Amino acid sequence: MFLNDNIKIFSGCSNEPLAKAVCDYLELPMGGAHIEKFPDGEKIIRVEDDVRGRDCFVLQSTCSPVDENLVELLIYLDCLKRASAKRVTAVIPYFGYARQDRKDEGRVPITAKLVANLITAAGADRILAIDLHAQQLQGFFDIPVDHLTGSLVLSKYFRDKKMENLTVVSPDVGNIKIASRYASFLGGDLAIVHKRRVSGSQVQAMELIGNVEGRNVLMCDDMITTAGTICSAAALVKERGARNICVGASHGVFAPGAVEKLSKTPVDEIVVTDTIPLNEEASKMKKIKVLTVSSMVGEAIKRIHRNESVSSLFSAH
Repeated sequence: MFLNDNIKIFSGCSNEPLAKAVCDYLELPMGGAHIEKFPDGEKIIRVEDDVRGRDCFVLQSTCSPVDENLVELLIYLDCLKRASAKRVTAVIPYFGYARQDRKDEGRVPITAKLVANLITAAGADRILAIDLHAQQLQGFFDIPVDHLTGSLVLSKYFRDKKMENLTVVSPDVGNIKIASRYASFLGGDLAIVHKRRVSGSQVQAMELIGNVEGRNVLMCDDMITTAGTICSAAALVKERGARNICVGASHGVFAPGAVEKLSKTPVDEIVVTDTIPLNEEASKMKKIKVLTVSSMVGEAIKRIHRNESVSSLFSAH
């Protein structure tokens, strides 16, 4: 066993399979808790294990239903803090509201900062998250943040595929840094798609910088939500002569309509991680493959508990 009885890992309702896989990696039992919903929709959480003086971790993705899962996380944190846990770490594989990180017009909130404040006020001493969409979100928290990346898992998968004549395509300008990291690790060329967002769900790929003719293409992003960016970019690179097209993303959000779009686009394989459980529609799509981040999250939890470096996880990447 990696650890001892001084650590407890609990799971919310959003991603119990991942929490169980993390516990299996650490050779620890899942922390006992009873989550009940009252007829009016309110939730109550009762922790059944003794957590006094212990290092506690709560794994909860704030995915759909976003508000319900977020409130459940807040209740969990408050419950553990009031039960005299020594330290409470919120393990948030997917952090909802991450894209609302700035005021880009008048009279709008910065909801990512609001959510960060709520989590801190609820009793979290530390945050462990995966791909927060924007690195600066770490600064929204007034507590330590350990920021992991799904590229650790995804890049190893694509390396093992041994894709020849590879070009890594950034589906938008904001993703160049991630695409460059993939290209360096996999030994491929780099290309960039310039896009224009028409609306919240519609994206138009305008131009391609780089060559994809006769080459295998890997498009990488942090999340697939409406799939507008991916579908538009895939159509463009296919038009420019790309052969096989693979897509890698940490978070498979797959909002309504996304799977239908992806089924009509010239993408051969879509690889996501299990930070979010696949919805029913996405789980039926044969071209979607799910990789687990359980060992990466489990290793990070072990290092946090032992007060060891988490950043050294990235040293080989």
